[in-house]
Amino acid sequence: MWIPGIRLVCRTPWRYLDAAVAESPTPARNAAELLRRSLVRGRLGHAYLFSGDDIDVLEAAAIDLALLLACESPSERAENGAALAACRQCSHCRRIANRTHPDVNWVYPESKIRQITVDQTREIIRILNLRPSEAPRKLAVFSGADRLNPGAANAFLKTLEEPPAGSVILMLSTEPDRVLETILSRCLRLSFGAGTLRMPDTVRAWVTGFAREVAVAKPGLLPRYRLLGNLLEGLATTRASVEETLAAESPLERYPDASADQKEHWERELTAGIEAEYRRRRGEFLAGLQAWLRDVWLCASGQGGGALFLPEVAEISASVAARGHAEAARSNLDAWEQTQRLLHTNVQEALALEVGLLRLHL
Repeated sequence: MWIPGIRLVCRTPWRYLDAAVAESPTPARNAAELLRRSLVRGRLGHAYLFSGDDIDVLEAAAIDLALLLACESPSERAENGAALAACRQCSHCRRIANRTHPDVNWVYPESKIRQITVDQTREIIRILNLRPSEAPRKLAVFSGADRLNPGAANAFLKTLEEPPAGSVILMLSTEPDRVLETILSRCLRLSFGAGTLRMPDTVRAWVTGFAREVAVAKPGLLPRYRLLGNLLEGLATTRASVEETLAAESPLERYPDASADQKEHWERELTAGIEAEYRRRRGEFLAGLQAWLRDVWLCASGQGGGALFLPEVAEISASVAARGHAEAARSNLDAWEQTQRLLHTNVQEALALEVGLLRLHL
């Protein structure tokens, strides 16, 4: 069931806890196994924080758990009757996988600055206080729990601490350090991350090119603005790709004869979905650059060796590091981290990136 402002589509096929136990990196296997043991013992918690490197993995884990709690014909059960493997075929399973089940409610950041708002939170509280429509339990899944604004978080604290009977709350975040402490303290935390940065090939290629440009750039403002242009061009290409992909998958393309009100609703959802997905991909570019700046700092402080994220440009990282000193390289990390935090606000993107790049000692 959709709460207004959520993304329109699921980017990757959903996976199951039994597959996650067998195939995922160790932290994900451990988290999946802990959930299974909780089901076997009949001690499932009422509120969880799923953290990790990839929001798709976290959303897949949330769907996996919802399947086990709602499946009509599980292919495997524990002695206490709890489902350990979903059938994947029943009505509950199909609708949960398609995110259309009335008892599994998804909440995504909306509003101009991509936050989960008070109105969204109040709506999910209202829904959780209703009896389940069809499944044994109701689930609320917050994808991007770090985007709960303070007002929304405060409005949700009582429900999070004492959810209505028969409800489970899942908070998902790839930036758990940004989740408010009042939220963290009320959730059981499970990590589905691999513990290392997983850089998409496109981002790795861009960061490699950026590092090479830095290596040959001369001092002065003009080369720095060329670097800014490089970054903005990459981001513009990314946004265009996101818009094309999500627009093609939107109901607006499939149902041209829908009512004007329905089209307007889909257009709002499409706009929100594009912005959310673009910000996620932009975060990959910024995190990739942060990883390279870390490499430069490691080289500057004599700790390079096999610890570099980008060993293919190790010589370039070392040459850039040799221009300054370890303290300057460390300040670059702080400055770029501050730029990334700033971009979580309503600041103008190009201006924040311009200031951030100008502050770097390269």
